[in-house]
Formats: sequence, C-alpha cells, structure tokens
Amino acid sequence: MTGSIYAAQPWLGLLTEAQRAPLHPAETMVHALREAVDRAPDHPALAYFDGALTYRETDALSDSVAGHLAARGVRRGDRVAIMLQNTPHFVLALFGAWKAGATVVPLNPMYKSGEVAHVLDDAAVTALVCSDRAWESYLRETAAGAPSVTVALTACELDLQTANDPRVLGFERLPVPADADDLVAAARAGHAAPAGRVPAAADTALISYTSGTSGAPKGAMNSQGNIMVNAERQRAGHPIAEGSAYFALAPLFHITGMVCQLAACVANAGTLVLTYRFEASVVLEAFAAHRPAYTVGPSTAFMALAAHPDATPDHFSSFQVISSGGAPLPPALVEKFRSGFGPYLRNGYGLTECTAPCAAVPAEREAPVDPVSGTLSVGAPGPDTVVRILDENGAEVPFGETGEIAVRGPQVVSGYWNLPEATAAAFPDGELRTGDIGFMDAEGWLYVVDRKKDMINASGFKVWPREVEDVLYTHPAVREAAVVGVPDPYRGETVRAYVSLRPGASAAPEELGAYCKERLAAYKYPRQVEILAELPKTASGKILRRELRTPARNG
Repeated sequence: MTGSIYAAQPWLGLLTEAQRAPLHPAETMVHALREAVDRAPDHPALAYFDGALTYRETDALSDSVAGHLAARGVRRGDRVAIMLQNTPHFVLALFGAWKAGATVVPLNPMYKSGEVAHVLDDAAVTALVCSDRAWESYLRETAAGAPSVTVALTACELDLQTANDPRVLGFERLPVPADADDLVAAARAGHAAPAGRVPAAADTALISYTSGTSGAPKGAMNSQGNIMVNAERQRAGHPIAEGSAYFALAPLFHITGMVCQLAACVANAGTLVLTYRFEASVVLEAFAAHRPAYTVGPSTAFMALAAHPDATPDHFSSFQVISSGGAPLPPALVEKFRSGFGPYLRNGYGLTECTAPCAAVPAEREAPVDPVSGTLSVGAPGPDTVVRILDENGAEVPFGETGEIAVRGPQVVSGYWNLPEATAAAFPDGELRTGDIGFMDAEGWLYVVDRKKDMINASGFKVWPREVEDVLYTHPAVREAAVVGVPDPYRGETVRAYVSLRPGASAAPEELGAYCKERLAAYKYPRQVEILAELPKTASGKILRRELRTPARNG
C-alpha cells in the first residue's frame, strides 16, 4: 500500500468519531451468545410465530445439540451441513455444531439433489441437518450417496410454535424418520456440550458456498473472527438499543442474514424474529406484532412489501434502520419507499468472501447518486477496511475512474475450501478481487457499477446493465428489471430487458423501450423488452441474469 492513492482512506471523513473508534468484538459467536446470556438470560433470543426461546434456553438447547453431535461421532473440525429455513431449529443446529467444534456448511433449502450432493462431497460433510420433509422426499437418497455423511438430524418446523400459519407452514407433520435423529428431541435431551470444543477466532466457522451467479459455487471459508468483526460493526454502526428486535428478512443460510441479522442481534442481546420464509403478508403482520428496530434484505423484498395492498407507513414506523443488500438498490426505489412508507433504505455492499458488508451508508448520512451514471452509492468502507479500484493490470486508478473493486480488511476470508488456484487468483496477497466494477469519489463514497462478466459489448460500446435497469426502475409501471446482452448479427451483442410490472399496472414492451431511448444513449437502450410475471432469483433475492441469457430464452 506504500504510495497508494487510497492509503489516506478519505472515507474516514464520512464517519462520526464513534464510528471510527476501534472495534472490540467477542472472540467467537459462541462467546457472543454466552455474553448475551450473562447480560439478559431471560430476554427472548428467538421469536417464531407464537413461540419464543430466551437466551438461557437457546444456550442450553444448543449445548444439548452439541453433546448429541459429539456422542454421534462429530469431531472438532468436521463439517456439519444445515439446510433449513428461517426457524429456531437453524439457530440451535448452528450453535450446537459450533459448540461441538465443527464447521457449519449452510445450504439453500431450494437446492435440488445434485446441488446438495456436490456440496456434501466437496466439503466432505459428516452430519446433515434438514427438514423431515426434505429428508423423506430426496435427501435420504442424496445423503446415502455421500460416503462422508454418517449423521442425519431432521427437524419439523411446526415444532417450537403452534400458530401453524398456512401461508408459509402449509404442510403436515410427518412421523419421525427411523433412520435420522430428531433435532428438537436432541435439543431437549439435556446433554452437556463437550468440553474443550469452543472454537477460536481463527477457526473456520462457515464454508459458505457462493450462489453461482458467476460460475460454479465455491466454498468461502468465513472464520469466527470474520463474523464477529462484521457483527460488531453492525452493532456499533447503528444506533439500536440493546435488546431490540431484529427481523430476519434475509435467509439465515445466506451470509447477509447470518451476519447482519443473527450475529449482530446476538452481539446486541436482541430478539431475532423468524417467520420461516418470505411471504409479504406474514412479514407485515410480524412487523406490526414485534415492532422491530432493524432489518436487512434485498431490494426485491422491499419492492414486494411496498407493492402489497395491506402495507401502510405504520408497518415500518418502529424501524430505526432498514438496510438493503444482496441485490442492487435502484435510486428510484429508495425515493418511492420513503415517500410511501417513511423510512430511508440504507444501501450497503458486500460479498460472501468478505463475510457480508465491506461498505455501508453511515448512520446519519444518505448515499449520494452519481450525477453522470445515476448510480446510487453503496456507502463507505469501515475504518479498518481498505477498498481500492484497480485497472485490468492491477494498478490503482484515480478517484472517479472505473475499475475492479478490491477489498482488504479483517472481514475478508482466507480463501476457498480446497481450491488453492482459485484462492491465489481471487486473493493476491490477501486482498479480495471482487469481480465487481465500480469507482470511488474523492470523498470516499463507493459506487458499484456492475459485475465484470455482465458487461455488454454493443458495436464496440460498453453497456453496463445496471445503468439501463436504473432507468427502467424510474418507470411507474416497473416492479423489477434485469438487462442482459444477447447475440446480434450486426452489433455483436444487443441490449435485452426483462421486466415484471407492479400490481395493477400495465405497459407495453414498445413503451418501455421508447422510455429508455429518451433517457439513454442510442447504443444503451434495450432493442428488445420482454415482460415476465416474475424474474428468476436466488433465495437471497438476487436476480439471476444468467438464467435470462439462456439460448432457449433468447433464441
């Protein structure tokens, strides 16, 4: 960094003195949980429909899960895969695995058998925790094909609550499988956690497989220290009283939900409100019942909430901070949301490889919009994080110029599981090369333009999909938008837009194309527009452009 133009860290001027102060996180998530137990043993740690668990109960139940795993042969350093929705069962399995000394491999419950089999094999998973329904329908067979899997625990998500909301819990209780252990029974058995297994800060807490939006999934190795640094930054950076309710809008198996919701909540001895999975009407009812102070989710979730006919400003009146992450946040949505419901959506930026956020809009500030590109800033790095913008040769570019975003800091992972070549390429000298294109202004505001691989080359001109998408989001009828490049015999590539419309709105493809043509250079506006009922997304809400590029769709 000697001679670096970014060494002065201009973004520190955007932070308050308190936000620049050194962080003092707990050593690990297990330590953070036990500190919360010491401070507030009878405060609700988890709220799940009409059920709740205190910090004392959560600690004791996860101790018992740890004892059960150890008795079944799980050793320090083994991998335990957890494939569950946002339920207390996930949290008990997570802390139980950590207290047993294991590394957790969070799995997306939407994964099919082949996707699960890849992770089980790649991570050499010893124990699998999943729902009883998934076990009966396909995971029993999948696990049988993975020689390393010797332990299975299943959970019925109807347990630990009695509301059984049919909108999200519309399934029947199954008999406990004879060939798997029952997670809740193990938690209630009263086992002691094994001695000498509490992890250290340097231990790998998670092997988080990337979503695969830009290639085959890779397992990022998030350490306990990585998690706690960002959890403490979330806690210290937001003015939220200890004990407040945090709403789990993002899925816990995703790094954003894991760190910004669960870990930050535990660090603040708060109550994590869980509603199984996202269903807009259920979420709004939970907002009204629990009056949460904080949530984080993708822009697509806020679009869905804002479009719900029952949504009112009162649903959002308790929030002190609402963060958006995991998917691009269009400036038009920020203003629509604020004018309709009151809160300001606070942008942020991070990746699995930097354990969720590496930049965020500081409290008491609002993100500027770049006047040239119309891009909303994702915020500023923290005081112990250095973000640089690099050209194709790895050299720094001046402030205001576009290049690849590189991140160095205590939240950056050590590398990818069992992929030394990919690690060396992505983390030269420990600095993460994100694959995202962006720029930083002289004040230190960071702007993300797009993924490097998503750039469209139309007649030799560069077109960044985000710029076109941001224009589409200003159209009153547009709910979601995604732009991709498709083959064109004359231009090489041309711009194609996919949109979904707001409830009750109408717009013809020609109208949307003309709308963009009036606001963009001739080579940028979409020559092709297709209207879909829904755009394909990951479970974390990120729109999957790669599925929109398939030859079958664009042939």
